[in-house]
Parts: sequence; structure tokens; C-alpha cells
Amino acid sequence: MSSTLLEVTRASHEEVERLERTIVKDFENEPATSKDRLIQSQRVRNMIDQISLTTDKLIDIYEDKDNARKDEIAALGGQSLTSSNVNVFTVFYDRLKEIRDYHRRHPAARYVDTTDEYEALLKEEPEIEFSGEESYGRYLDLHELYNVYINSKFGQQIEYTAFLDVFSEPEKIAKKLKLTRQYHEYLQKLLDYLIGFLERTEPLQDLERIFSKLVSEFEEKWASEHIDRWEGENQKNDDAIDLDYYSSVEELMVVGPDKLKKSLATIGLKTGGTLRERAERYFLTKNKPLEALDKKHFAKGVRVVEQSVGVVQQNLGEDAIEIALTEAKIKKLCDLLRETIVRTKENVEKKHALTYDEIVQEREEDEVQQESESDDEDQQIYNPLKLPMGWDGKPIPYWLYKLHGLGQEFKCEICGNHSYWGRRAYERHFKEWRHQHGMRCLGIPNTKNFNEITSIEEAKQLWEKIQQKQGVNKWRPDLEEEYEDHEGNIYNKKTYADLQRQGLI
Repeated sequence: MSSTLLEVTRASHEEVERLERTIVKDFENEPATSKDRLIQSQRVRNMIDQISLTTDKLIDIYEDKDNARKDEIAALGGQSLTSSNVNVFTVFYDRLKEIRDYHRRHPAARYVDTTDEYEALLKEEPEIEFSGEESYGRYLDLHELYNVYINSKFGQQIEYTAFLDVFSEPEKIAKKLKLTRQYHEYLQKLLDYLIGFLERTEPLQDLERIFSKLVSEFEEKWASEHIDRWEGENQKNDDAIDLDYYSSVEELMVVGPDKLKKSLATIGLKTGGTLRERAERYFLTKNKPLEALDKKHFAKGVRVVEQSVGVVQQNLGEDAIEIALTEAKIKKLCDLLRETIVRTKENVEKKHALTYDEIVQEREEDEVQQESESDDEDQQIYNPLKLPMGWDGKPIPYWLYKLHGLGQEFKCEICGNHSYWGRRAYERHFKEWRHQHGMRCLGIPNTKNFNEITSIEEAKQLWEKIQQKQGVNKWRPDLEEEYEDHEGNIYNKKTYADLQRQGLI
């Protein structure tokens, strides 16, 4: 019965609305484990893709390039775009006849409730392929790319853990090593893997929008030459030698082999051979255009463009832009996967200290733990004695509760009558921020003299005694400074000054 175009349109709108409601209903169920969360994201992603396909089909129908929709709407009113002599009753009875013929041919046809079909989507578990090293999306598996890196010219002989820190920083590689096919293939493989991993672990990420924004920002930075290790790539190379100052090959040989090698590389010619061969090869470009030279003089894989003022440039601009853009995409993906990279490095370092049997056992325990996480959360914790919770979210043993004296309550007036349970927590709180703030409000320094003092009045009295004691022990020069007369008698400063004023000394 959905043969008509209008019925197809209605059914498509209904399908989109049902899928949207199914997505909302799916998000109402909080997944218990990370595996369930990943399956839910993949399930929602599949429904979003189905909505996109149905929407594209609706757009084609509404654009109506073949006028089929207009013709069908006109036929409902007894009109036609091809002929004007159409009776509305004739059209009505023709349609009624089609309906009766359909039910005559299909007598068992009945109404089908599609609710069950969409409910089944909520129970669907999409198959997601992960390697054993990836552990269902928890870690990255870069061993294949690591082998490519350590066996290449642009790479280094480093450990896998060090590679996990280096692969996200391509700007540290020299620019001359980047313009190779090997590096380009390595970057492409790395980008494909990171995109695939992100699509499997975070399917709801809109990578197209992220990359489109990245490309626009990259083009602006490239035009202003603010890309690391690529500054001046679109500028002219200054290593070329001006041949107007040299009239022979012998004079050109004075420049030296290194300068000639750089100049030959700049214009795309071969850089090998003796000093004379290099000079002769470069001297050929003085009176002859580059296009007229024999192909044997050019290096492999070099394309030459037309130039002015006798300077030939190697056409590597397009390759450099492509490589730099790929590097920017990789850095963006690494920022999105920063936590996964750190988790992968910690897992690798942990595995170095384990045997093979221990690694297998730990993997089995992780699988069992993921399955039992939801069961543990649903169980209600039995704690009639109201014991404190431990690191595992369960009450600590009663003997440990008694050992640390956690049933004893200590109140501190300086901390605003805050309660501390157990002697250990009480002694530790004298160095914590709450007690320090209370002492600072009282204008008293928080020193060891005030340990075990929790009353404000006691703290003030002790501070006054300390100040008085510091006043007695204070240096008083008029009483303690000593003077000696010519007979060797010792006086303090005040007595000596009085005797001197009286003329007795």
C-alpha cells in the first residue's frame, strides 16, 4: 500500500520520528559498564546514520525533479499535469479499485505494529572489532606503526613507551626528512588508524565538522607561515648561486662542494659526483633553460616549474601542504585521545613488570570485573553499625574501626566546632587548612606550641603568655650592655652614664 509517493513520504517522516524517540529512550538508560556505554554509542550512531539516509531520500522527493509529486497531488483533486479532461470521481473509483484488488490478492494482509521492531533496536548489540591489545577500546595498539618508525630514516631507535610520547609530536622531525614517500605513508597509516579507533570508541564524535574547522584554521596559519617546522616553505630558496659572476667551471669550483650540493638540490638536479662534475652540472643552467636540459641531470621524483631571474625551484609546495595538514589532523586526534594515550602508556609500563601468566590472569579478571560492575551497583550495602567506607566502597572491618579508635569524637572550637573521628584524624587536622585558617583569623601563628589546643580562649591565653615571655627575654641595652672604667670596674650602660655625668669617672 506504500506504492504511492505521498505514502512513501509519510512513512519516511514516521520512520525518522520513531528513530528519534528510540534514541531518546536509549539515552534514558544509563549504561552500567564502559562496554555497555560503547555498545550504546554504536547503536545510537547506527540509528543516526539511518535517519540521515531517510532524510536524504525525503529531500529528493521534495525537490521533485521529475514532477512526480506534483502530478500525484494534482491527481488527488481530479487534475493532471498532462491532460485537463480528468473526472475527479473517475480518479476516486480507480484508486478504490486498486485498493480492493490489493486486498483480494493479499487476503492475509494485516496491520503491522512497528513498535516491536524499534524496541528490538534497543536490545541490539553491534559488533565492534578490537584487537587484543586494544582491550575493547581502552588502549591504543600502535605496535605496527612503531616498527615502521624505528626502521625508518626519520625515526629513532627508542622503546615503545617513548614512542607513545613522540608519535603525537611530528613537529620535532626535521623538515628535510618529512618530504619523503616513506614518511608520507607512515603519516597516512597513523591518521587512518586514529580515525578508525576514534570512530569505534567515540562514534558520536562529528569528525567531519572537526576536520573542516581544522582545515580552515590550517589554511590561515599556512598563509601567514605560523606552522611549526614549515616556516618559509612557500618562499623562494636563497641557496641558489648567481651564475652571472662566474664565467667558467673552474671559477665556479671555488664555491666549494657543500654550497654546490645545496644549490643543485634547490633546482632539483642530482647532487652526487666530484666537485668538477657538480660544477659542470650546475654551470649548464647558465645559458640554457631548465626544460632544455637532459633528464639524466635531474634527481628522481622532482618536478620543475617555470622560474624567473635564473632561479629554479623544486615543486614541493603541494606535498608540503599535504604533509603539514596530515600532521595537524594527527595532533588534533591525539588531543581528543589524550587520556587513552596516557592510559596506554601506563598499561605498557605495568606489563613490563608482569609475566605472561599474570597478564592473562589480569585480563580475565578485568572481563569478570566489567560483568560484575552492574551487579555490585544494584546491591544495597548492609551497614547496621554505620562504619566508615573503605577504598572499595564497602564498610571497613569492625576490628579496624576499633583499632584506630574511629568511634571517638574530637571537636575543635577553632575549626568552627568541626568533628574529627579518631585520634589520627584529630592529630592530623592541626596542619590542615581548616585549623590554619581559624588560627589566622585569631591573629595567632600556627606553631607547635599550639598543638592539642582546640579552645579559642586557651589559645589566646597561651599566646599572651608567650608574648610576655618573649618580652622578659628581650635584649635591653641600658641594663645589659657593659662598660669598663680605667681601674677595671664593670658597670652597665645606665650606671656608667650617671657616674660620668657626676664626674666620678
